[in-house]
Amino acid sequence: MTADALSRPASWRDAWPRERLAVSGAFLANGFALGNWTPQIPLFQQRLGLSEAHLGLMILAFGIGAVVAMPLLGAATARFGSRRATLVMHAILALSLPLLVLSPNVPVAALAILLFGASMGGMDVAMNANAVSVERQRPRAIMSSCHGFWSVGGFIGAATGGFLIVSLGPVGHFLFVSALLLATLWPIGRAMLEDRDLTGVSAPTGAEGEGHAAPSAARLAVLGIGICALFGMVPEGATIDWSAIYLRSELGADVAMSGFAFAAFSAVMALFRFLGDGIRDRLGAVRTLRLSAVAAIGALLVVGLAPNLGVAILGFALLGIGLSNIAPIAFSAAGNVPGLKPGVGISMATTIGYSGILIAPSAIGYLAERFGFQAVFLGLSLCLVGILALSPLTKGADGPPTS
Repeated sequence: MTADALSRPASWRDAWPRERLAVSGAFLANGFALGNWTPQIPLFQQRLGLSEAHLGLMILAFGIGAVVAMPLLGAATARFGSRRATLVMHAILALSLPLLVLSPNVPVAALAILLFGASMGGMDVAMNANAVSVERQRPRAIMSSCHGFWSVGGFIGAATGGFLIVSLGPVGHFLFVSALLLATLWPIGRAMLEDRDLTGVSAPTGAEGEGHAAPSAARLAVLGIGICALFGMVPEGATIDWSAIYLRSELGADVAMSGFAFAAFSAVMALFRFLGDGIRDRLGAVRTLRLSAVAAIGALLVVGLAPNLGVAILGFALLGIGLSNIAPIAFSAAGNVPGLKPGVGISMATTIGYSGILIAPSAIGYLAERFGFQAVFLGLSLCLVGILALSPLTKGADGPPTS
């Protein structure tokens, strides 16, 4: 891409080609599914008679399913391309939702939530890989906006989910959401970039593809970047899985209002993810990350000390600002670590980072049962202190490779 091409104002079609719209639609659908799950969690707990600790084990099953699926989908993406992998996992995700509300007992529910987690995590890996492939063909970054669409989907799902449950019942709600997700498969699949034969998505070649270890310093750098993403995703996972329980159990919210913490969080996060690329261009990745971490620390203090429902929802909205660009910056930095192919670095950081959003919240059930959710959210601010310490590792996000 020449300097003249970069300086020319792009038309809407140039800035948003069909491939970018398609992968954005996949992120939107994935977030929509998860957003609709949040108001179902208290009902899931009540129907099966689960304590917070036992619900934590169920959430652990979700995380285990996702983490097990991630490397498998990484291999499948390398072999078959990210388009096919994304579409298959999209379909499995849609079909897994009704199983969550139709499971007659705890063992069957555990298997259902394991499948739900596997489909969420597997689709995450595949659609991020497709976003990387699209981004490589674009003059400017798109990763933050893709994650922004995920947040929009989460906001729509969480904001409407409670009302749909009231209107359609828990089973009708998830049957409706499942049908909607299946209906989006055709337009997304038709327009999504086929990257099976593109460099960086097909099976790796050269030293790394032959099994030789990459430089240890590079792998340590990606490990640190992955931990940075992990520390940003632990509070995000806590918000997804426990915000509705927190609002109901400690602040007196009803079913219709229980999803509003995650809705506020997702709405503000979406806005700042769409703004994220511009903010990072102006301030640089490291400074943006540090300011984000400070904002998130303040937000968690508001959430943890909230005297009422309104203040808690405001705190979750502020948390959306702080956490919005931590993961996109970390993933971009991981893709630019010298000595590693971009896909290798991103896959390592993604697996480490997403373990925070998928597995760590299971421990929160045990902690909340003993200390309460307010203490838990206050304690999560320590994760953001870790990000401040690791922030210099993300400098590479300012210099994506050109091709």
